[in-house]
This record gives sequence, structure tokens and C-alpha cells, in this order.
Amino acid sequence: MNILIVDDEPLALARLQRLLASLGHTDITEASSAVEALELTFSRNFDIAFLDISMAEMDGIELGYALRYKHDNMAIIYQTAYENYALKAFDVGAVDYLLKPYTSEALERALERVSVKNRKPELRLISKAGDAHYLLRPEDIFYVKADLSEVILRSKEGFSYYPKKISDVEILLESHNFMRIHRSYLINLNRIEEMETIDQSRICFSFTGIKESIESSKDGAKNFRTVFKGEKS
Repeated sequence: MNILIVDDEPLALARLQRLLASLGHTDITEASSAVEALELTFSRNFDIAFLDISMAEMDGIELGYALRYKHDNMAIIYQTAYENYALKAFDVGAVDYLLKPYTSEALERALERVSVKNRKPELRLISKAGDAHYLLRPEDIFYVKADLSEVILRSKEGFSYYPKKISDVEILLESHNFMRIHRSYLINLNRIEEMETIDQSRICFSFTGIKESIESSKDGAKNFRTVFKGEKS
């Protein structure tokens, strides 16, 4: 992670530098004023900015708003000797607010909050079968079948409905190893058990865990072979 630390007290900068280094962070850039910090962000991107609040010319709250305007994804952590700025700090969107002198454990917890904030949430699909609702992960789904303006999800729980068109679900699941093998079907490639060529061109897919099979279209089979065998279209 690229870290920017901003403080007009040299001893505070040095201490934070040491604490971060003790936690394994080495890509650290120092700024002794808000103006210097802004200049640095013109030419460099930072993942995290540690900001002091009480600084001359421009304080840390003003700096935080300026950084947030320019770099919306930058995580901001305030470190200050004053308690009464906490509400303003969190209005900026700060991940944490450390009161000096803080410990390395407190610093480590703040960094962990940044990791949690940046962690991409796992995809879950809420589907319905009668009065029952299911919260399905992509890996729970064997295949998806188009059904007018919604789709049917096949999981170990059975069949359930999800209120989106198959073209929308295809985009949603494209990074989870699903492939369109028919205008009406998406299949989970990780769930395939066997494949059999039928009618000399189409493919019949069977899945681990269920006894059903799905047949591709000719174009779907052609696309599958192109992707996995490198055959020409």
C-alpha cells in the first residue's frame, strides 16, 4: 500500500514512520503541511493518508475534504491530540480517528479497517421458490435458465426464481466462471462433471451433484470449443 503521512511536527512524523515500518509498511511518503500533501497527490496516487488535524495554513479537516474531492477511493485516517474533531473527521469519511499517543496495536486495527473497507463484498443472489427465499452464492448454482423476464436458478435447494433477465445475470456472473451455452442457459463451468457431443455439433453437459443435463445450442457449443480448445470460429 502507498501511504501518505501528513503532520507539521517532525517528531510525530518520525514516530508514525517507525510504527508503520514495524508493521511491515515501507512505501511511505511524508508531508509536513497540507499544501505539500496536496502537491504530492498531483503526481502520485496513495491508498491511505494519515492526517494530523491541527496544522497551519490548512488544517487536516480541510485537507481531508480536498483529498476526498480529488481521490474518492483514498482511505483517510486521522491522528491527533484532540478529541473534539471526531464528528468532523467522520463527516469527511475517515476510516478511523487515532488519539495521540496511540499504540502500534491501535494503528494496526486502523489499517485492518482499511482492508475491510476495500474488500469486495461477496456476491449473493436472493431467489424465491413459493414462500421460501434463498441466499445463493455463485458457486451454489449449477445452471441458470431464462424464463420470460426472470431466470430460474438451479441449486442443491432445487429451483428458484431470480427477478432479472438472463442477459443481466450473464454480466453479473461473468467473473464467476459461468458461460452462455444457449440463448436460454448459463452454466457453471466449475460444476461440470461430463460433456458429450450430440448431433455431431451440440454438447450435452452434466453436473456434479445433480442428475440433470443441459444441451447447448450449435452456436453455444462452437463458442465453448473456441474458448477451451482454441478452435477457429
